[in-house]
Amino acid sequence: MDQFLSQYFDFNFMFDHFDQVLDGFEHTLLLWAVAGALSLLWGLVLSLLRQLPGKGLLPVRILTIAYIDAFRGVPLLLVVLLIAGGFGALSAGAAPPGPLPESIAVPTWFGQPSPFWYGVFAITITYGAYMAEVYRAGIEAVPEGQTEAARSLGMSHGQSMRYVIVPQAVRKVIAPLLNDLIALMKDTAIISFIAYSEVVLVGSDIQAKTFNSSALTLGAILFLIVTIPLARIVDWLIAREQGRTRRGGRPPTLTAQPLPTAGGGT
Repeated sequence: MDQFLSQYFDFNFMFDHFDQVLDGFEHTLLLWAVAGALSLLWGLVLSLLRQLPGKGLLPVRILTIAYIDAFRGVPLLLVVLLIAGGFGALSAGAAPPGPLPESIAVPTWFGQPSPFWYGVFAITITYGAYMAEVYRAGIEAVPEGQTEAARSLGMSHGQSMRYVIVPQAVRKVIAPLLNDLIALMKDTAIISFIAYSEVVLVGSDIQAKTFNSSALTLGAILFLIVTIPLARIVDWLIAREQGRTRRGGRPPTLTAQPLPTAGGGT
């Protein structure tokens, strides 16, 4: 038992390496924040493209559905390796020159290294597909009468989505989106495969040098400090929504108002 505790729960060892692990976790949090924000935005764009009306936009909808299906089925690690291993070779500065500008093929924006941005690209591409389905569920859960009422007020499809449908849909799916963000945070560990110095890579390096796993345990504890409160927030949001439903709460409805007459009356 003592050997087990000294291998995984050596608190003196954790204290000695706390600064290194915390620095790696700060990199993890930055990756999570940037990739999470972009995934939320990209997922919303995909869900709106999927909802475009009219036969003329059918190819756009088909391509969007194909994209979502593809990246929901491909492992994130594979996407990471494809981007990290391929972008550099497509650089205009490579031999032979590729089609991508070097600033995109080997990005170092805002002082962050290329592995950081490769991770952001891969996570955004993959999790955007997951979040698009969450948004779609929220949009389709909004009663059809809301769209009809918006159109009767003279709103275009874009205006009704922007001012009526999407705000209601987002409120309905906040809890599932938070769940996806929790999963996204855990999946940032995959970026260690392309040598981004996040908490898992830092802990693994310490483990390889010292043959002690307590640094990785410390990294797991830091993850729990963030993810457990987020999970409780998700539970609270779900309970609140269920309580509102049981009380017979309904989303706000739009009422078409008569247009003013030429003489200014109503």
